Amino acid sequence: MPISPSSSAQAAREVVARRLRDLRREAGLTVTELAVRCDWHHAKTSRIENARTAPSARDIRLWCEACEAPGQAEGLVVQSLNAESMYTEWRHQVRNGLKQLQSSLSGLFQQTELFRVYSSTLVPGLLQTEGYAVALLRAMADLRELPEDDSEEAARVRVTRSRIIHEPGRRFVLLIEETVLHHQIADADAMAAQLGYLLTVGALPSVSLGIIPMRTPARRQWPRETFHVYDDALVSVELVSAQVKITQPDEIALYLRTFEQLRSMAVYGAEARTLIVNAIDALG
Repeated sequence: MPISPSSSAQAAREVVARRLRDLRREAGLTVTELAVRCDWHHAKTSRIENARTAPSARDIRLWCEACEAPGQAEGLVVQSLNAESMYTEWRHQVRNGLKQLQSSLSGLFQQTELFRVYSSTLVPGLLQTEGYAVALLRAMADLRELPEDDSEEAARVRVTRSRIIHEPGRRFVLLIEETVLHHQIADADAMAAQLGYLLTVGALPSVSLGIIPMRTPARRQWPRETFHVYDDALVSVELVSAQVKITQPDEIALYLRTFEQLRSMAVYGAEARTLIVNAIDALG
């Protein structure tokens, strides 16, 4: 069972925090003495050592100088920056607009040969039609209270980027819960078009589209947070407030094991198409 999706980021922060604490102790300094040397309140030292506050590059350099270990600073700065890049709040990612956020993923997509996606709530971005994507991104813009709604432009970028699904040499293994088919994100016409597209794209030889029925008996895995696996190198987990990037091999392995268990509960081919057609009929 996957542990908290923010665990990789927190674990990476704690590694930096422990090293800074060890440097202070090796220098024979108390929390207060280090704070005096760095010219900040002693509570800040405690927050950094307990990984409650992420130190800035300047903080780390001052800390190492105070401990007479300046040679340790740059390595710790890099570690800290890597830890913080693993957990990125959406409010930071969308500050330049939704279009920019969609464009920023193009490089990762081009580098990936095997895409594995599990979604418990939405049609995965790789399979979204423009109408569905516009409705979804517009709702995101409203939630984030963005000053400028560029959801239509962002949707076009997303759909263009998703054409990678037709490129040779790549494979796409996509799992969704049956409830995704019934979450009416867009109006009835847009939903019908989206569900119809699933019938089309699910027939592509490079695509394996599995649907986990609502009435799956004795589920070994309950619905999880949405996650994407890029080859075997990166897992991206989507939370309400942030995106978490997981690169630790043992945690990636745990997500892959979970993915395989979920995949074993899904239906494919004619059974999957029946569920999609039923969802279209339910639109009325």
